[in-house]
Amino acid sequence: MTARPDKQDPNTLSFETLAVHGGNEVDTASGAIRTPIVMANSYHLPTDSSDVDWSDTSIALYTRNSGHNQIRLQQKLAAMEQGEDAAVFATGVAALHAVFFTLLRTGDHVVVSDVTYEAVWRLFVELLPERYQIEATFVDTSDIEVVKAAIRPNTKLIHTETIANPTTKVSDIAALSSVARQAGVLLSVDSTFTPPPLFRPLASGADLVIHSLTKYINGHGDAMGGAVIGRKDLVQRIKGDALVDVGGSIAPFNAWLIMRGSVTLPLRLEQHCRSAEFVAHHLSSDPRIAYVHHPSLQSHPQHEIATRQFGARGFGGVIAFALEGDPAIQNRFVSNLKVITSAVSLGHDESLIVHVGATARGGSERWPDEFRKYGHLRLSVGLEETDDLITDIATALDLTFDG
Repeated sequence: MTARPDKQDPNTLSFETLAVHGGNEVDTASGAIRTPIVMANSYHLPTDSSDVDWSDTSIALYTRNSGHNQIRLQQKLAAMEQGEDAAVFATGVAALHAVFFTLLRTGDHVVVSDVTYEAVWRLFVELLPERYQIEATFVDTSDIEVVKAAIRPNTKLIHTETIANPTTKVSDIAALSSVARQAGVLLSVDSTFTPPPLFRPLASGADLVIHSLTKYINGHGDAMGGAVIGRKDLVQRIKGDALVDVGGSIAPFNAWLIMRGSVTLPLRLEQHCRSAEFVAHHLSSDPRIAYVHHPSLQSHPQHEIATRQFGARGFGGVIAFALEGDPAIQNRFVSNLKVITSAVSLGHDESLIVHVGATARGGSERWPDEFRKYGHLRLSVGLEETDDLITDIATALDLTFDG
């Protein structure tokens, strides 16, 4: 017999219902049916506070450790990812740094995806090696044999992204988790481009999943945050080391905004993915386009992995492409867009595009040949009517080449 759905028990709820009710509670003071914003930095202590653990992150004590809104958001994210625990931070980069800062020691070695967020690239190329003698090997994590060959006796962690920023590379997380287990190392996955229910890395064997909550989970471009979700023992260490004593805490208002935004995540993701697939196919059919990278396309190098890993849920909302021509052509095209907005970030309700040059710091030498030749346009497809986006792109192309 199927368990009766109960919003107090996340295990009984479908994802769509969990997105609405997860982490939420009726406010006993006001009767409000939504968890209110609690803009406090301190909480009332017990009568005898002599034995209070001032580093406790499980109760609302001091907002650097945890507050009411942070705790509720952590509960929701852990349930959405089907993890044992979650820690929330001020930004996605703070969450990434928290993982590396907590789990790595001087002399350790890390295997890192050769396509990774610029901040991760700099952490492992400059900051961590120079200051803590932590070594990193950048490899194509979609090639399992290459990953195996990169592991050393002092390797402690494999870190990857799926879908990877900016090339949309897809790595097989189940295969990577098998390699990690055999080697006795941890696997962390930045799944910002593939939030649940699109993909759950923990279910495929990852130890930790990281999100920039700023992107899809918030979804409205009005709050920043980051999260680490996974095994309780690991997350508790991260909270103790990188939250309490480094202080990258998320503000209560941002935690509340992200809770609010996450309610519509499954509905938004469906539209993001559907529209992105249409736009990617439209771009790939235009001879004025030099290349298009989106996992839905059969021409994508990891299309088979993406189809197997993401199934029918979608292939993400981010497309990387370029026009035939020099940087001035790319800039002219962006200037001719009237619906799509030129701005950084992704996962917003509005479509965003950014032109990144071929020599951009943080990985251009590891990008595919076409990225190094043309640079790329990163398009985050939003929630607008798909036909409006395609018309906007087609008109901008005509003006760029014929106008």
